[in-house]
Amino acid sequence: MLRNSNNEYEQNGLSIQPATPHPNSTVKIAYHGLLAQSGAHGLYAHVGFGRDWNHAQDFKMTKKSNIYEADVPVLRADTLNIAFKDCADNWDNNSGRNYSFDIGH
Repeated sequence: MLRNSNNEYEQNGLSIQPATPHPNSTVKIAYHGLLAQSGAHGLYAHVGFGRDWNHAQDFKMTKKSNIYEADVPVLRADTLNIAFKDCADNWDNNSGRNYSFDIGH
């Protein structure tokens, strides 16, 4: 059973497609959470894999209407972790818990 579903973080303004990412694929991140609602510019998705945030990388997000989007490659791991930051180094990391999604096999 998956620990997280695509709907779990919708109240925070985050969704991913597909809801259960698979290794060696791409996931689309859609974000209209705290930073976007605060008028932040230049948003980035900070993405890492597994408990230790392996292969951590920032992906510049593109604004489409009031939603920021990014396509992110999914590496082989058990968890996809996401936090968001803007150009002023303000963060949305789900109150320190980050946004984590199980990766299917």
